[in-house]
Amino acid sequence: MLPETSVNLRLVILGENIMQALSAQRDQLGECPRWHAETQTLWWVDITKHQIHRHHPASGQHSVIQLQEEIGCFIWREKGGLLVALQSGFHFIDDVSNPTLTPIVDPEADKPWQRFNDGRCDPKGRFIAGTMNARKDESFGTFYQLCPDLSVRPLIGKSWTCNGMAFSPDGKTLYWSDTPIQNRNIYRCDYDPETGEVSNQQLFFHVPEGMGRPDGATVDSEGNYWSAQYAGSRVLCISPQGELLRDIALPVTNPTMPCFGGPDLKTLYVTSASQGMSAEHLAAHPLEGAVLAIPMDVAGLPEVAFGG
Repeated sequence: MLPETSVNLRLVILGENIMQALSAQRDQLGECPRWHAETQTLWWVDITKHQIHRHHPASGQHSVIQLQEEIGCFIWREKGGLLVALQSGFHFIDDVSNPTLTPIVDPEADKPWQRFNDGRCDPKGRFIAGTMNARKDESFGTFYQLCPDLSVRPLIGKSWTCNGMAFSPDGKTLYWSDTPIQNRNIYRCDYDPETGEVSNQQLFFHVPEGMGRPDGATVDSEGNYWSAQYAGSRVLCISPQGELLRDIALPVTNPTMPCFGGPDLKTLYVTSASQGMSAEHLAAHPLEGAVLAIPMDVAGLPEVAFGG
């Protein structure tokens, strides 16, 4: 783990929204923000830098867990430590101060070009995480369900990039998105929290051309689905009925995923990516790759830990 350092914040006012850059750093591919209520800290990953970040907004203290391969997503364990989904499959990290990996299973060991991308736990503590095709050919990603007993099974997916995993407040609706530009679809499925079974997948929302591509997402306490639009500079809020309620413009080109945090879960944190951007563009757009913090009038839902 790298030493903790204090960081400076930056403010931007865009339309009616006041946004704050959480830290002075710039992520290459920031993703998977998670609010840890017990410590009042925001965690997230930088996939291409192989890092897990931990930030305490009240004090500005920031630390980094350095890994040796790409990490798509993670979640805390009820037993302590972390469950991480990496290029090489699922692993435990028992001690974040000494991040040694304990392998669990790699469901796509026969596909070394794939890596894990997005995921989160269902209400019963099962971890559902999806893979993506890193070499951009005709291979597809799949969501896998890792149960607390460490059994694993394929669940849903079959897209180039499995993304946007989120659950309704009652856990009976599962959402996911298909990010590539030729699709731009968000789906909803019926989900049984008791058995972990998925059924009745259907189109939930199609992102119109020119608004970006649906990336990571979260659901608020009222059941609305919040989707970051990669290459679209916005976050969309969509009702459970599939109606677009809000379109929040952002000062970053590639927002990647939102989550709700803060003491009252009314701060929307949004990670972003700066990969592939020129030095000239980054100099002119200093918030590219930042984690944004946006005050909201609605609360989010607490994150569920892995039950194993």
